[in-house]
Amino acid sequence: MLVHFCLQAVVISDVCIMISTFTYFTYFCKKVSNDKSLIAIFVLLCTSMSAAAQTLPGYEQHRIKDSLPKSYLHSGLSPQKKHFGRAAGELAFVEILPWTFDKFLKKADYTNISFKTVGNNLKPASWTWDDDNFQTNQFGHPFHGSQFYNSFRSNGYSLWQSAPAVFVGSYVWESTAENQPPAINDFINTSFGGIVLGEMTHRLSNKLINSNRSGLRRQASEVLGFLINPVNGLNRILDGKWGKVTHQQNKDSSKISVDFDIGFRRFNANNTNFIKNGDFGWFGHIKILYGTPYKDYDTPFSNIAINVEVGKDDSSKVNIVSVYGSLAGWEIESTEKLQHLAILSANYDFIHNAAFFYGGQSVKINLLSEYDITEKIKVNTIFGAGPILLAAIPDPYLYLSHGRNYDYGPGFSVNGSGQITIANRFFYSINYRGGWMVTINGHPSHYFLHTLSSEINIKASKEFSLSAESGYFNLHGSYQKYADVGRNYPYFKISTRYSLNF
Repeated sequence: MLVHFCLQAVVISDVCIMISTFTYFTYFCKKVSNDKSLIAIFVLLCTSMSAAAQTLPGYEQHRIKDSLPKSYLHSGLSPQKKHFGRAAGELAFVEILPWTFDKFLKKADYTNISFKTVGNNLKPASWTWDDDNFQTNQFGHPFHGSQFYNSFRSNGYSLWQSAPAVFVGSYVWESTAENQPPAINDFINTSFGGIVLGEMTHRLSNKLINSNRSGLRRQASEVLGFLINPVNGLNRILDGKWGKVTHQQNKDSSKISVDFDIGFRRFNANNTNFIKNGDFGWFGHIKILYGTPYKDYDTPFSNIAINVEVGKDDSSKVNIVSVYGSLAGWEIESTEKLQHLAILSANYDFIHNAAFFYGGQSVKINLLSEYDITEKIKVNTIFGAGPILLAAIPDPYLYLSHGRNYDYGPGFSVNGSGQITIANRFFYSINYRGGWMVTINGHPSHYFLHTLSSEINIKASKEFSLSAESGYFNLHGSYQKYADVGRNYPYFKISTRYSLNF
């Protein structure tokens, strides 16, 4: 029983631990049980996660027609008393901690601030675009923003009440903590990305901490919850809630499904004949779906999809991180045979493979449909479109003299996917995502990114299945003053999948 619990807990939290620890390490360094089976599981998960190629969530047989009382609105927490003073203090602490680390341990130049640098940065005309590396801007800043967000979210404030803290924290950092001019891209990435990652970690950490448990199982969940959301873990200690058994009546009742894959893939950067000339290596995949879209769409982030992929590549070991969170939903039509929903979502995307990299944040309106063809045959489709608020796209011509190798710009994205399910044992899906971006900081250019993939999954048992997926990424850049650039990343994957639903 302990092994089963810990396996569930680790799988839920592993992606968040990876995001938090890897991002935190990257941000500062660049900016600045005796149960052996549990140890093996934890190490395996930490070193072999991955996700489907940038697809919106695909749900298996999860439509639930019944409703819950309004007290069960999947907030992730019971109502809490608000602690403004403590929240503001923790926001300040999150500002000071990285600056102190870089100032006194790393001796980073940007920390040499003065009244003159602060005064200059407070001028609106000082705002510009910075040249930090891709991972710091697209990975580190959103993580930092999530800590600003959770300083208030974990102190009793709602999503919308906590969101201003991210903008305030980002502005204060940009204006006072660096001697460099404040950066527009940092402010957007920290603020929007911080809200998306912050609410995701808030919900998952509190879902993991079951107050009805006791003993070792309870302590394990508290530790994992702390790793997912450090600010919330700190407040649980300050409030005396750590390890305390309380029988919650309105605890988070959201359903969670997890798919964990490990296998091998063959890929080739910029060559479509990957079978003949491709490289071969291992990969890992984890996909977490929080909530069920055909029931849970009344409150923001009642649906969350998290996708992470790592593997053997000649680039970053972390190849994909994407987070999808619903903001609002509307039922269009609902019968015994079909259901249509419109979902407004916030999205965070990070791609880094052997061919190219991409980081973007967007808002979309999505049409989700489910068709009950027969008792054993189901079809699910998703179509979405919306603006890309800001994207970072590689520029081989190096825009800045310092050597920044990517451009910034807004754009527009579309997506479409379909899945057929037979007897809840055979699954076939096809997924497409496309995006068009125009440069507003960089060489005059525009870009088109699109991904296409198809997957077959066959269940051997309730938990285990075999999966095969093929697809490709393509990024094409058109420049006014330079030759156009096109990069491809075709791949084929085969893996064993372990699935959990609880």
